[in-house]
Amino acid sequence: MRLGLLAGEMSGDILGAAVVAALSERVHELELTGIGGPRLTALGLESLYPMDRLSVMGLIDPLKRLPELLAIRRGVYRQQIAWQPDVFLGIDSPDFNLTLERRLRARGLRTAHLVSPSVWAWRAGRLKGIGKAIDLMMCLLPFEVAIYEKAGIPAVCVGHPLIEELQDLPSSVDMRQQLGLPRDGRLVAVLPGSRAGEVTSLMPVFAQTVAELSRLDATLKFVIPAANSARAQQIQRFLADRPSPLPVTVLEGMGRQAMHAADVVLLASGTATLEAMLLRKPMVIAYRMAALSWHVLSRLATTPFAGLPNILAGREVVPELLQDNANVASLVPAMIDCLEHGAAIQVSQFDELAEAIGGGFGERCADALAGLKAR
Repeated sequence: MRLGLLAGEMSGDILGAAVVAALSERVHELELTGIGGPRLTALGLESLYPMDRLSVMGLIDPLKRLPELLAIRRGVYRQQIAWQPDVFLGIDSPDFNLTLERRLRARGLRTAHLVSPSVWAWRAGRLKGIGKAIDLMMCLLPFEVAIYEKAGIPAVCVGHPLIEELQDLPSSVDMRQQLGLPRDGRLVAVLPGSRAGEVTSLMPVFAQTVAELSRLDATLKFVIPAANSARAQQIQRFLADRPSPLPVTVLEGMGRQAMHAADVVLLASGTATLEAMLLRKPMVIAYRMAALSWHVLSRLATTPFAGLPNILAGREVVPELLQDNANVASLVPAMIDCLEHGAAIQVSQFDELAEAIGGGFGERCADALAGLKAR
């Protein structure tokens, strides 16, 4: 089987790797081309371009990089048309992938998209364009399927790989030992995002929040897992600006492990909120972006929530502090409450939400792609 695929950021690389691993077990010979990160590369993908060149956020950053992004998309399009995959799979990154998928489908290629755009949250009018771009939408969340079926777009729920992956982790105590973190006392994991822009927006207020929490309770310890070495250096620069050292350990990678080791989590909205939920970790969600991007995007939103646990539940299970509300005066009391009462209030609701998503992600994806190839 020839599979073209494009993962534009780290979360897409993780999902794509789970799909490819499952396909490899049932397909005699699996050939891959496209764009991906380290996990897909380890499974045999020779990425046409570095994946991090596609990792942009908001509205302003993509505009600044538009010529480069368009050139990459043209390059992938030409390569895929020449190579003629059995299926082309776009993984997340909808603004980039859906246009590419539409052009490929117009040339007769079968196209699938993994991870539904948030059509239930904003820009529902995208459904018409999505229908022209794909032969199959592979949804991670069960309620999304009905939205696509109502619009006449084939869709299937494939669950989420984290359901199985997180079951293999050691105990939280053992994880602390593996990471070189204090075995005793309360530990807070702080995740300011995987993109440079996210870290720039969130890390100053997160550092201030850590400083104030540490002042109020000197026994608290903190761990910040950086997405990569560049983000680790960026985070260290923000920490170095503090007038006195903070009780913080910065790790490179290890986001999942750091959350598992921690008692509570302070994090940016995004895929990590789902991961924290499946790890049964109480959390506070925060997010900030460029003022102009927020001005536009907040007016397009059709859901009151940003964090996946709240979106799944349809109510605020987890505190969300967004944009101007993501400040020290709000974050500190929210984190104190999370430390004291989060386990009782939040975690009791996480089991039900996890069951609704379901497991078997890789196998369900492989079934969907094999069925699409056979059409």
